[in-house]
Amino acid sequence: MKIALVQVASPPEETPDARRARVGRMVAEASGADLVVLPELWAAGYFAFDTYSERSEPLHGPTVEAARQWAVDLGAHVHLGSIVERDDQGRLFNTAVIIAPDGRIVHTYRKVHVFGYASREASLLTPGDKLDVADTALGPVGATTCYDLRFPELWRGLVDRGAETVIVPAAWPAARSRHWRLFTECRAVEEQVLLVACNAVGVQDGVELAGGSRVVDPWGTVLAEAGADEGVTVCEYDLAAVAKARAEFPVLADRRWGRS
Repeated sequence: MKIALVQVASPPEETPDARRARVGRMVAEASGADLVVLPELWAAGYFAFDTYSERSEPLHGPTVEAARQWAVDLGAHVHLGSIVERDDQGRLFNTAVIIAPDGRIVHTYRKVHVFGYASREASLLTPGDKLDVADTALGPVGATTCYDLRFPELWRGLVDRGAETVIVPAAWPAARSRHWRLFTECRAVEEQVLLVACNAVGVQDGVELAGGSRVVDPWGTVLAEAGADEGVTVCEYDLAAVAKARAEFPVLADRRWGRS
């Protein structure tokens, strides 16, 4: 499997339409990838809290439709990061979406742990309440978003549902970049998964975002890591390696507490 991480900045002067067009050109650079991953809320801008409502969109809104076309054009799975989703009741969610190479939506995840520390996300958005794993051509894939990295029980729930790969879009600040590196490696090792994490870059509302998008294998080995600028980072991974790691070091099978 060839993985492409597309680090994106969301400058406040750029409109969502202009950003989608620009990011589409970046995604095109990932030609040949099997999986393309973008950051959290890149189209709206994570810290653009005052515009969440006006930039919200239904599940089949402009960002998802653009990503569906990217998936078809590339013949790849595209995890579009996340959008500010508006449901039929007018509620807003931080929703991640995975699209198959034929343009079908194969997985959605509404962020469970909305963030409240130095953020208005928790006051503006509704937390999700479901956890699912998608059966894809890339194997069983789950998703969490940014702050969810700090909640291992959520990750164990994905593993209990069969996840072997977990994708994490984020808008993680540079001030806590050490935690970003720590948790991406820790979650990959404790859950014995391939962890694919794509973070935002640039400055939003005075907050510098860390970048450092990375792919971490079940042994905690960092297979690829981006810098702090926009761009596309690519690596390759053997999909059979998760099963091999779990067979060689069967920590999940040795659990004696909390097994369902």
